[in-house]
Amino acid sequence: MNNNRRRNFRSRPQKNNFRRRNSSMNPGANSNFHNNGNMNFSRNGSMTNPHNVEKTMQKFQQLAKDAQSSGDLVMVENYLQHADHYSRRLAELNARSKDNEISKEKDNSEEIVIKNISQTSN
Repeated sequence: MNNNRRRNFRSRPQKNNFRRRNSSMNPGANSNFHNNGNMNFSRNGSMTNPHNVEKTMQKFQQLAKDAQSSGDLVMVENYLQHADHYSRRLAELNARSKDNEISKEKDNSEEIVIKNISQTSN
């Protein structure tokens, strides 16, 4: 009967796994960007975990080896620069954790001294 009628198009919300920006394309308007326009990689803490940083560094070292075996010297240099970046990041994280351990030990030793002084004064 109504086979000749056209169906009206109803828009549906997009259901895909791509990230959508809620604001304009201006990097200064988006809170995920720094002043220089780089993405904030530590949003979820992935680059503050030394294990993740070390795995990423090893991944780029392996990619450099694979590129070298295929003869692509430009990609070798690119991957090695990435690996070097992550090795510096790993050293920074290790130094920071070592500093934190030293400060905790210092705080604990000061606390013990204060407890001993208060016990001897009573």
